[in-house]
Amino acid sequence: MEIGVGLPNTTPGATGALLTEWARRADTGPFGSLAVLDRLAYDSIEPFAALAAAAAVTDRIRLATMIAIGPLRSAALLAKQAESVHRLADGRFTLGLGIGARRDDYTASGTDHRRRGALLSEQLARLRGDDYPGEILVGGSSGPAYARMARYGDGYAHGGGPPRAFASAATRAHAAWRDLGRPGRPRQWGQGYFALGDDDTARAGGDYLRDYYAFTGPFAETIASANLTSGRAIKDFVRGYAAEGCEMLVLLPTVSDVDQIDRLAEVIG
Repeated sequence: MEIGVGLPNTTPGATGALLTEWARRADTGPFGSLAVLDRLAYDSIEPFAALAAAAAVTDRIRLATMIAIGPLRSAALLAKQAESVHRLADGRFTLGLGIGARRDDYTASGTDHRRRGALLSEQLARLRGDDYPGEILVGGSSGPAYARMARYGDGYAHGGGPPRAFASAATRAHAAWRDLGRPGRPRQWGQGYFALGDDDTARAGGDYLRDYYAFTGPFAETIASANLTSGRAIKDFVRGYAAEGCEMLVLLPTVSDVDQIDRLAEVIG
């Protein structure tokens, strides 16, 4: 299993200087991918723009959206953004797509939330019909999401949680893949959150997750409590995902401090 690291494009105080320095360090570290999150109605840096900046200062590491909310963009715009990052990164780009879970993003984009699944299917069909050259992952936890993954994707992007949650989702992804008669197995990507340092760092990371996932109500506290705040917690998490067959585990930062990437590299390196 490879370990990826998130680019802090949604954490408080993120700047262009932070993102480019973070990307440089990731490129020279023990990481297989550098991934971004996607929000519209939130104080964040647009994911494809963030990856374009990362592409300019990296040579080795794979860049990825983990995930981009496809229906917030028109099919033509999404294809243009994906193809542009793919070209800027010399083919080192994995396009992870899903429908997202926040209604405010759809309201802000003027997109009908009720058609989000159909819109994503249309976008995926267009990407495949246009012979999009890059790797495509599809996320989601519903039956239609797994079916979209099997029909159009190269693999599955899991939305996070403990290793047992990943194992359950992977089983469903494999079943959908087999049901469609596709050979081999889908690629499997997972994710988790981390903040390494003192108590203040852990507290700041938890506060960010509570805010980012406030739309889930009380469940936001469960997500915040799963933030990985020690080397031991990260190592246990990594072992658990590796045991369940994950191929790329992306660890996403919850604070905007470039030292985080060095701390993570030390833990996993």
